[in-house]
Amino acid sequence: MPAAFKNAGMITGIFATIIVSLVCTHCSYVLVKCAHSLYHRKKVTTMTFADVGEVAFANGPPWGRKFSKWARFSILFGLFLAYFGTCSVYTVIIAKNFKIVIEHHSHYNADIRFYIAVLLVPLILLSWIPNLKYLAPISMLANFLMAGGLGITFWYLVWDLPSVWERPQFASWETLPDFFSTTIFAIEAIGVIMPLENAMETPQHFVGICGVLNRGMSGVTMIYILLGFLGFLKFGDAAQDNITNNLDITQIAPQVANIFVAIAVFCTFGLQFFVCLEIGWDSVKGYFPKRQRFYNYIVRTVLVSGAVFLAIAVPTIGPFINLIGALCFSLLGLIIPVFIEFVTYWDVGFGSFNWIVWKNILVLIFGVLALVFGSATSIKGIAALYAPQGPVADGFNKTLENLSSYNTTSV
Repeated sequence: MPAAFKNAGMITGIFATIIVSLVCTHCSYVLVKCAHSLYHRKKVTTMTFADVGEVAFANGPPWGRKFSKWARFSILFGLFLAYFGTCSVYTVIIAKNFKIVIEHHSHYNADIRFYIAVLLVPLILLSWIPNLKYLAPISMLANFLMAGGLGITFWYLVWDLPSVWERPQFASWETLPDFFSTTIFAIEAIGVIMPLENAMETPQHFVGICGVLNRGMSGVTMIYILLGFLGFLKFGDAAQDNITNNLDITQIAPQVANIFVAIAVFCTFGLQFFVCLEIGWDSVKGYFPKRQRFYNYIVRTVLVSGAVFLAIAVPTIGPFINLIGALCFSLLGLIIPVFIEFVTYWDVGFGSFNWIVWKNILVLIFGVLALVFGSATSIKGIAALYAPQGPVADGFNKTLENLSSYNTTSV
């Protein structure tokens, strides 16, 4: 979030984070309300995100029924990409945090890819935990460690702060898409909304003005605003993609914070990975009628190895987070819920003066802008980081410039 505020500015970052949170929370609310309507129609009590999409289109207007299978496939494919990418990002975060502490004590500077590769076996072993319920104690440990790491981080952020006016209040229009992509990645939780709602004894309490969803998202948004605001105020343009990496590593407490966050993210990896595993295994298990347990572990190993190899190929946090936020979470969390609401209430109506239609058009515009401009700037940022350097690359770039100049002159 401090890196996100760097792309927006102090005041802009606060209000833009609130806007992103409101839109993301509203779309989650829309998804749950549509699910409740479909429960009543289909006489069921639970549905997954993909079920809601498929059933909404299958029971919607005649023109939309042929898209029901596509809706299910799009949601599952988007969820897989989003959480697979998240697993890769988590791998980089773990490696970077351990790298900073280890190199401070050993004075040996190894490439970040080495630390990522070392994580391969531990992450595979973590992925072999057979059932999600066995991850509950690990998740609880992750919560305590993350709280400790955040507590230490906040302690260092609130001391010796410069004036707010020393930082830009608005960054630039060019970097604003990166801000929205990062913030959407941080705040968007569309993949866990339906599992949470399905697990509640009283699902009606999940929505509403004072419901679980609004209260939870309000708390999360406040933490993100504080962390982004204080982190950017403290470190300015030097704010890194992971703010714990900015702390003074020569002191014990920042070393503890980096280790706590690294272990917490490692423990959380299993929960993020389980989403990928469930989708991936359901799509291939029909090919393995025998020895399914053995092949299930093969799929687990392949998926974790793929996430780690992707992290080795692109060991950067910021642009990768931006790409996932813009490409996957904008589509899943903002655009798809709009279409689900359209087809769910097509026969019922869209309220006085069709206000739901106008509201959804605004959300759709926001989602499409975040998707297009966020993805474009993220891909451009990744390409710039890994563009070839040296005389050959300089000559190639010079040739492109000459060709461009020649074409412009010809025209």
